[in-house]
Amino acid sequence: MDLTRFIRNIADWPKPGVAFKDITPLLADPAALAMAVEQMAKPFRGKGIELVVGAESRGFIFGTAVAQVLSAGFVPIRKPGKLPADTRSITYDLEYGTDTLEIHTDAVRPGQRVLIVDDLLATGGTMKACCDLVQQHGGDLVGITVLIELTFLTGRDKLRPYGDIHVVMQF
Repeated sequence: MDLTRFIRNIADWPKPGVAFKDITPLLADPAALAMAVEQMAKPFRGKGIELVVGAESRGFIFGTAVAQVLSAGFVPIRKPGKLPADTRSITYDLEYGTDTLEIHTDAVRPGQRVLIVDDLLATGGTMKACCDLVQQHGGDLVGITVLIELTFLTGRDKLRPYGDIHVVMQF
């Protein structure tokens, strides 16, 4: 099944010059969604993944599904002020400014085998921040899996030190 046909391009959204990759048609199609999740999880079967981590918000969609396929737990990484217990945060650079992400301090145990999941790899800033949070907790980062990579933004370059990077579709 060609999953690229389920990705809708939205020109000039959220701002002029941006070609947004809309995944909602893929999410709405049961067969496409199942295929996407399977392709994201497949390279990590049998690798002893204990925990899948996903960043707010679309990382939650794919992260929980991949976790279920791999018989692993799921941990969310969220924007500040959204998690109810003690958190550890990381601030990272964006193209114009900074952003912050948080994870519960007890979310990842030292040595726990972790896979990080998101829908999109663009500049790599968010994914790098997620990797750093997992490693600060002592997690064993086994790899990264994403549905879509925007190759022209070279985000993969920031992630090479963090293990295996698996991508389902590249644009």
